[in-house]
Amino acid sequence: MARKTFEEKLNDSKDMPKLIELDDPKQIKQYGGKLMLIAPPLAYDAIMKKVPAGKVITSDIIRDYLAKKEGADFTCPLTAGIFMNIAAGAAAERTKDETPYWRTLRKDGELNEKYPGGIDAQKLHLEMEGHTVIQKGKRYFVKDYKEKLLEL
Repeated sequence: MARKTFEEKLNDSKDMPKLIELDDPKQIKQYGGKLMLIAPPLAYDAIMKKVPAGKVITSDIIRDYLAKKEGADFTCPLTAGIFMNIAAGAAAERTKDETPYWRTLRKDGELNEKYPGGIDAQKLHLEMEGHTVIQKGKRYFVKDYKEKLLEL
């Protein structure tokens, strides 16, 4: 069986969005609530598409927005990361209607090494749009990213 393309994975919503109620007190404390949302990949892609040149967004802002929209306390951090990477991979496969995934940063404005082309490609895209990327140890961040955040 052939592997699915990122585009096929992006458009495979299965039974999502799905709300799951946690009952483990340790998890409830860790995530700050009982009701967890598993949003489909297309939900992440739709928000990532809205970020215009010169602006950025962080994965936690997207996650918080989707959770509020669906009435959940938080979104599943594991699937959120996977689905944002799927959106990025699908965008890299397309020749048109590209999702500007490079404008979606990790928490605290950090670049995402899992995006297509890794840190170097994301850094290049961001610098071409006027952002300054700084290195702290082995990690890379958009300088003053909070001043450039897209309001949802």
